[in-house]
Amino acid sequence: MNRLTATAILSLLLPASALAQQGQFADPAAIDAEVAAFTGAAMGMPGGAQHPVDRRLRLANCPHPLALAWHGRGADMVRVECPSRSGWRVFVPVNRGSTTAPASAARAEPQVVVERGQVMTIIVEGRGFVVSQQGEALEDGAIGQWIRIRPEGNREVIRAQVRTPQRAVIPLG
Repeated sequence: MNRLTATAILSLLLPASALAQQGQFADPAAIDAEVAAFTGAAMGMPGGAQHPVDRRLRLANCPHPLALAWHGRGADMVRVECPSRSGWRVFVPVNRGSTTAPASAARAEPQVVVERGQVMTIIVEGRGFVVSQQGEALEDGAIGQWIRIRPEGNREVIRAQVRTPQRAVIPLG
């Protein structure tokens, strides 16, 4: 058996966690830990993830920190994204907690991270391209909210989704 064949067979036999440790795939346990830190609740607890990320997923190892945000009308999921060029996105359902649960996002007021008058970067991203420009926030906003922004040197007002305290995005597909 030659070396290439042995390597191919070994890669088929190794579990995903071993491959994740080698840097080929994202470690699902690490994604679970990120979700728990984001929600402030352990898996299975009120406000925490309903179940672990599917271990059958073969997500590319992400060279950047993962981006997490609440998703859904009632903030009943956490969107986990790898913000790299060959990125991926998964949605993790969250247990609807009681009003006493610290991470109950459906009942918590969104934390304002952008204030009216703040200068921020507006990013338009589409399939295969990203364009950015400075702009002024015309209203307060929290992560995930759509706010009005006036691009620098332009009178026209646009709407963009707040992704970070300094960045709003207009996704085109």
